[in-house]
This record gives sequence, C-alpha cells and structure tokens, in this order.
Amino acid sequence: MSLPFMKMHGLGNDFVVIDSRKETNPLADSTISAIAHRHLGVGFDQLAVIENGSADAHLVFYNSDGSKSAACGNATRCIARHLMQETGKNDLHLTTERGDLYAKDAGNGLTSVNMGHPLLDWQDIPLAQNMDTLELPIDGSPTATGMGNPHCTFFVPDADAIDLARRGAEIENHPLFPQRTNVQFAHVIGPNHLRMRVWERGVGVTMASGSSSCATAVAAARRGLSGRSVRIDLDGGTLYIDWRDDGIWMTGPTMHVFSGTFTDDFLKVSL
Repeated sequence: MSLPFMKMHGLGNDFVVIDSRKETNPLADSTISAIAHRHLGVGFDQLAVIENGSADAHLVFYNSDGSKSAACGNATRCIARHLMQETGKNDLHLTTERGDLYAKDAGNGLTSVNMGHPLLDWQDIPLAQNMDTLELPIDGSPTATGMGNPHCTFFVPDADAIDLARRGAEIENHPLFPQRTNVQFAHVIGPNHLRMRVWERGVGVTMASGSSSCATAVAAARRGLSGRSVRIDLDGGTLYIDWRDDGIWMTGPTMHVFSGTFTDDFLKVSL
C-alpha cells in the first residue's frame, strides 16, 4: 500500500505530486484530505497526479478540501520542470482538464507554461447570470475571469491592507459564482508592475497562485491599468505574466523540496 510522492512549491504555493504513470494510484477523498492536513499529513495547497496521456503527460489537480480543479499554474510549472529534468527535453506538451498546455525551459532556473486563453464570457467563467464580466455588481466592482477555474479580481488602493481571510471567504461563496471562485486583491505599483494577494477556492490564503496571477494580469489589461506583459509580486515572490496571441505565458521559479513515501499505516487510517 505504500505510496511515493514529491513535495514541490512555486513561490510558496505548495503541492504534493503523485506519479501514477507506472502504477495507477486511485485516491479516495478521505485520503486526499488526510494528506492535505498540515499537522497529521504532509500539507498542500493542491495535490497533483501525473498520468499517462496523449502528450508528454496528463495532469489532474485536487484542492486541499478534496475538490477537483481544472487548472493549477504553479503546479504545472513544477511538474514541467521535473519532467524536463527526467527526459532532457526543453519543451513539453501537457494535457489537463483545462486543455492542452505547453511548457518550456525559460533559462536561469525559470520555467514557463502557456496557460491558454482566458475565458471572458459570463457563461464560460461561469457566472450565475448574463452580465458584463469587466465590472461585477459586487461592492468594489471586481472583474471576473476564467482560467479553467473561476476568478474574481479586486483592484484596491493597498492589497496588503485587506483582511484577506475574511473577504476571501465571503467572495469565494458569492451567489454570482455557482462553482465558487478564487479571489484576488491587487494594486498597481508602477507601469506593468502589480502587487497581488490571493484566496484560493477550496484552500484559503496562499502565498502565490499561478492561475490567479494570470487572471489578475488579464483583468488589469482589460481595465487599462497595465499592458499585457506584467510583473506580479505575491506573498511568496514574483511571477511574470505575458498575455500573447497564443495564450497567457507564466514564468517563475520552482522547487522540488523532497521526495517521500506514505506509510501503510497512514494510508490504512486515511482510506
């Protein structure tokens, strides 16, 4: 029953990664929740499973509450770096529920992934009803963006002054978002330079989020607050987002912290 895993993070946005390419490892919801516990398990913001697929690999993502997520940008970059080191390739084709994603070695230890095109229509994000996604009828007039998962971005005078735990939990469950939403608070530091903090759906406050950074960059560009290529400073460090004609490229560092094996005793208890 022993189960190998890797612990990785992108700017403190941390992951447990399970490689199921050689042996399928079905995970019960109770097992995912047990692994996510930061005192009784390992702890993670997302759990990612690497599977065989039609491309270099297929990735499946779970939030710490056991719910599935179609996209996780920082986990994708971490896994891409691992697969590049494993195969010697500098370019990868990955598949996810979000769709086809392409990753490349950006040099200097950085990894880039194309997160695809943003979803801007209300039904694609999705929202509960037809409305302008640029300014939602919520106090603060946030912008809604889909990145394979829903996002709600507020632009405020000072992101660091926001009670993120309180406001994030409120907005995550807002009735306009039938699938709940990730929540970002951002302010402009300078030309094409943003500061952003994030509350992740099904997780809570996180040090960074790749898909949230992409959504914030798109929202800022749509509102005329920045160009389409920006630097975003998060609690855990800096990501560079470039919204191009072929999709949104996200670039930043990754870290493979350690590898380990869940014991039989842990897995028996958590099943």
